[in-house]
Amino acid sequence: MRYVLGIDLGTTGTKTALFDEQGALIRSKTIDYPLYQPYNGWAEQDAADWWSAAVLGIRSVISGIDESLICGVGLSGQMHGLIMLDEAGSVLRRPIIWCDQRTGLETRQLTEAIGAKRLVEITANPAMTGFTAAKILWVRNNEPGVYEKCAHILLPKDYIRYMLTGDLATEASDAAGMQLMDVQGRRWSGELLEKLNIDRSLLAPIYESPDVTGVVNKKAAKLTGLRAGTLVVGGAGDNAAAAVGTGVVKTGRAFNTIGSSGVIYSVSDQVSVDPGGRVHTLCASVPGKWTVMSCTQSAGLSLKWLRDTCFGSDITEAQSPYSLLSEMADDIPPGAGGLLYLPYLMGERSPHLDPDCRGVFFGLSASHGRPHMVRAVMEGVAYSQWECVEVFREMGVAVDKMTVCGGGGRSRLWRQILADMYGCPVIVPQTEEGPALGAAILAAVGAGVYSSLEEACAVIVKTQSVQEPNPENQKIYRGCFELYKKLYIDLKNDFKILSRLRGK
Repeated sequence: MRYVLGIDLGTTGTKTALFDEQGALIRSKTIDYPLYQPYNGWAEQDAADWWSAAVLGIRSVISGIDESLICGVGLSGQMHGLIMLDEAGSVLRRPIIWCDQRTGLETRQLTEAIGAKRLVEITANPAMTGFTAAKILWVRNNEPGVYEKCAHILLPKDYIRYMLTGDLATEASDAAGMQLMDVQGRRWSGELLEKLNIDRSLLAPIYESPDVTGVVNKKAAKLTGLRAGTLVVGGAGDNAAAAVGTGVVKTGRAFNTIGSSGVIYSVSDQVSVDPGGRVHTLCASVPGKWTVMSCTQSAGLSLKWLRDTCFGSDITEAQSPYSLLSEMADDIPPGAGGLLYLPYLMGERSPHLDPDCRGVFFGLSASHGRPHMVRAVMEGVAYSQWECVEVFREMGVAVDKMTVCGGGGRSRLWRQILADMYGCPVIVPQTEEGPALGAAILAAVGAGVYSSLEEACAVIVKTQSVQEPNPENQKIYRGCFELYKKLYIDLKNDFKILSRLRGK
């Protein structure tokens, strides 16, 4: 029996998981680390914490395993971060991570230097504060001494690769989120780098996700317990790896994660770009394919807010509070008795890039109780996801089947609401190892255990259950959905007035 290792470098911690070649989980370990926010809107972490978590995680999960049977390592991680190394490979400053919002000025500089239309043509996305390119410009503008010493720029998971192998490399799915890449051509954009005056030599070579990028060196082998010479593959950004881990590797398939935020991720054979920037287009972890991705800021967070704000200790301190809320909402018919919820507690990203919009209950009356509010929140989050799916379909990106995961995906009711709204089957995977499993599958393909991602996923990714849509429920939801979409349009300017009144 051979084994593969998946390492997922997340925001709160790094999860390391060991799987056998059939995808069965042998052992996993998560090591947490802090987030640093020295100023409002800033978000940084320590690269030494990342490497320590990876080392400890690897040592934990391979304990007692013959290291010669571990045939490959796959990497996944938070996207859009900025790690700067000097000539000697030392980290120059704490990495700036994906959720950092300090780069408003730099996004404007980026847009002015390239042109808004041309920027979307090259990178498939408008300038974003969270993407890496703006962070590079920020360091150049504000820390010129650091920028002058910079010899290499890496993404978070690619720093772990560097520490394991000594090789500087990245791969297409993660590199596409730096906003320095010709996304259609799957290569660094010479035009963009020239106009931004960023030296091409700072950037690592781009591989495809299952490609072998190097092998574990002797120093890393001594630290981790891995065998020197163990293959390390390209890996993928976290959502791209999760797509592999849920079997979303073909056109028509998508996955929907309902955690604190809500993400929809679909694979396509062609590049499809929304000029309005309502959703993101990136390279997929499947060679030669692309993805369209959306992000609803307050998905499960909306239900948590309702639980903590409107329910007592009998719910908040229960062993399974969300199961109780779901049972409560299940007693309310579709449409929540005419109560609608807009899930904009933290502003919004998809399909409305609007930091000023806020949450709304619309239609509240004396006939409504807490069960109606729970149902309205679950439906409101689903309406937001449905609105994104409509953008996908408008762009020609098919969504014929939807795999649902994350905490919200454990609710039978929430899954049924999604199936009814999307009008397609909703699939629940047998395991929920997500990005770590996806990274391990990529390693298995790179090591030759499987000939392709499609073959690997056919063997490894199993279905637990399928929920079919109810056409009668969709008729009810369709009318509510049209009103839901209209409410944002009607309130858009009012949100901005409110923003000024509250002083942000």
